[in-house]
Amino acid sequence: MLPAFCLAVGMALGFAGYFGGFGAFLLVAALGAIGFVVGRLLEGDLEFGDFVRPRGRNRR
Repeated sequence: MLPAFCLAVGMALGFAGYFGGFGAFLLVAALGAIGFVVGRLLEGDLEFGDFVRPRGRNRR
């Protein structure tokens, strides 16, 4: 499932880069990354605190 999804993403980025130029390529890549993170948040694989908490030792 994942290789097919990655193939589709790569094809979308390729089409955006070919037909829309480098700016469109970057826009599609950024929106894809945002969508990926939001999807992981909604599935419960990530938590919002993972982005704001410092890594390493717990500071309390």
